[in-house]
Amino acid sequence: MSMKIRLARGGSKKRPFYRIVAADSRMPRDGRFIEKLGTYNPLLPKDSEERVIMDIDRVKYWLGEGAQPTDRIVRMLEAAGVVAKTERNNPKKAVPGKKAQDRAEEKAQKAADAAEAAAAPAEAAAEE
Repeated sequence: MSMKIRLARGGSKKRPFYRIVAADSRMPRDGRFIEKLGTYNPLLPKDSEERVIMDIDRVKYWLGEGAQPTDRIVRMLEAAGVVAKTERNNPKKAVPGKKAQDRAEEKAQKAADAAEAAAAPAEAAAEE
């Protein structure tokens, strides 16, 4: 059985609330799970103690049994100090889109043209 530690959504529409569960990876997201390991309430402030509540001992047990945590759960475990922090790098995230790059090029071209236009009368005045 391939085990996952993942989030199972609960709560009403536009009011999310998640359970942190150990589940078979073949089961549906909100379906059958083996054990509830904690809760996550994204509506609470980030510095709130009740935002993420986990039973760390049981999480360690399931990790020892070979359960694979999802990306979001790994971040929560890193914050709790259970898992060592990993370096993430997404170099494309900071790169602007195609239209933004085109606008930046146009703006740079206009600035260069304006600088040339300002420099030309100054040179003509210097010659006289």
